[in-house]
Amino acid sequence: MNYRRMGQSGLRLSEIALGSWLTAGNAVEEQTAVACIRRAVELGVNYFDCADVYAQRRAEQVTAAALEPFPREDYVLASKCFFPASAATLDRGLSRQHIFTSVHKTLKNFRTDYVDLFYCHRFDEESPIEETVRAFDDLIRMGKVLYWGVSEWTGEQIEAAAAVAGAINAHRPAVDQPRYNLLWPNIETNGVMAACVEHGLGLAVFSPLEQGLLTGKYRGGRTPRDSRLADERQNAFMKDRLSEANLAKIERCAAIAQKAGVSMTALALGWILRRPEITCAIVGATRVAQVEENVQAAEVKLSEEVLGALERD
Repeated sequence: MNYRRMGQSGLRLSEIALGSWLTAGNAVEEQTAVACIRRAVELGVNYFDCADVYAQRRAEQVTAAALEPFPREDYVLASKCFFPASAATLDRGLSRQHIFTSVHKTLKNFRTDYVDLFYCHRFDEESPIEETVRAFDDLIRMGKVLYWGVSEWTGEQIEAAAAVAGAINAHRPAVDQPRYNLLWPNIETNGVMAACVEHGLGLAVFSPLEQGLLTGKYRGGRTPRDSRLADERQNAFMKDRLSEANLAKIERCAAIAQKAGVSMTALALGWILRRPEITCAIVGATRVAQVEENVQAAEVKLSEEVLGALERD
């Protein structure tokens, strides 16, 4: 496993991180989720990503149980808040009240007295950005959060947070978690990657395999019975990504991978990790074999010829 600095911070994260969206505490049995997490640790993964809305916080609890045998200082725990986590009026958004409440619930679920990374899951139009920045600065000074970050914020919103933090001498966001993959490279051109570089944020990207589409498992109209697409509990976010344009690009990527003698997974992850701005790719897994495949695939270094073919595509 290779490790990279998270932006301008001193924290080093494994190039492959393990997420829990739609898996731990949800569609994956707890025993399997625990096995996936523990195998990831054995393979050198040191970053485990959750959110308050992942299975109504059950993902945090399962992740904590899986990591219990390992020294706390050997891994990085992350969670997020913003989306409604319950029917309660206050259990949403990025107000100071909700951030503090959510962080303390996360600490309880993680069975720890600090969380390494805590993200604003989306931008909150209703909460003043200075209020959000001050809340995280206070939590960091209290030692309950080590670094704070954002997810799916625009470049302008990242710029604004950094500016506010600078003006009030507060901790700036240290990491961004955007969607990024061969089918969705938008952060390269919409100002997000540029803002992160300018202000020293790492990039821990999610959906690197576009929910399995970039593994090739759905080529030719196939829908394996044990796949996410076949599971009505998990496939709601996939249907709008099965466009003709995406399916055609997947076929072109498959041809490039075949010619290069690498798997489509290795092609997709290698394309992401070609960028020095990227800290890590957050993958999901429903089986231990998927964890092993993703970690192994990330070790494959793509040639300039392959990368050039992908850029031309």
